[in-house]
Amino acid sequence: MAATASYEPKGDATRIASVNVNGLRAAFRNGMPTWLQARDVDILCLQEVRAPDKIVNDFLAQDWHVVHAEAEAKGRAGVLIASREKPDATRIGIGSERFATTGRWVEADFTIKGIPLTVASVYVHSGEVGTPKQEDKFGFLDEMVLKLPAMRADGRDVLLVGDMNVGHTERDIKNWKGNVKRAGFLPEERAYFDRFFGEEIGYRDVARDLAGDVEGPYTWWSQRGQAFDNNTGWRIDYHMASPTLAARAVRSVVDRAASYDTRWSDHAPLVVDYQF
Repeated sequence: MAATASYEPKGDATRIASVNVNGLRAAFRNGMPTWLQARDVDILCLQEVRAPDKIVNDFLAQDWHVVHAEAEAKGRAGVLIASREKPDATRIGIGSERFATTGRWVEADFTIKGIPLTVASVYVHSGEVGTPKQEDKFGFLDEMVLKLPAMRADGRDVLLVGDMNVGHTERDIKNWKGNVKRAGFLPEERAYFDRFFGEEIGYRDVARDLAGDVEGPYTWWSQRGQAFDNNTGWRIDYHMASPTLAARAVRSVVDRAASYDTRWSDHAPLVVDYQF
């Protein structure tokens, strides 16, 4: 983001931001601290951190309480939650041994104005049709089908944020017709999100609820060609909230950079204010 960017004040709302940083070290080098300093975030969720705990702590531990799920594969994946207030509890992993060390799921429990809230930072596999990468993606989405209802079982507010690597509807991808046979917009992938946001599982797509029936707003643009300049993007980063929490959402903003050369990731932050 450009240093001159200005943002609406949050008042007494709780501001939760999520972004795939495409490597924490590169993001910090290319301008992420300027954005973060201006944004007055209470809970920061990052994906594709791609850094060991020591590097993460060097960047964030001075000002934040951090829980980081580092991937066993060096230089891959990694998710974290950083918060101004210390969490009540934290957990790493979606609960399946298959994905225990993949750096794709981390949770933190908070109590905000007496209301219990669980936040998860999630990085779903990108997938690749006809390869084991796609099987891993479907396997992870299968785990989410089980996990999402369980997280709401005790009546807590629940929020899953992150790079889900699936555009749910035609409104979520600029060139959707050219991508129906590609990972990220496969009918089989989109069907999972029908379940997540349908009656069966019952979460709400906060950014879509607040934006309405419009194209985007996109959160990722290919580095190739003129995708960013032409706004040929994908909306693949989400705030997925339990209905009671979704009702608390008052503002959703995609912090799209002012120009290609001021980007510090190929994703833009998705920032939502919740009024507790």
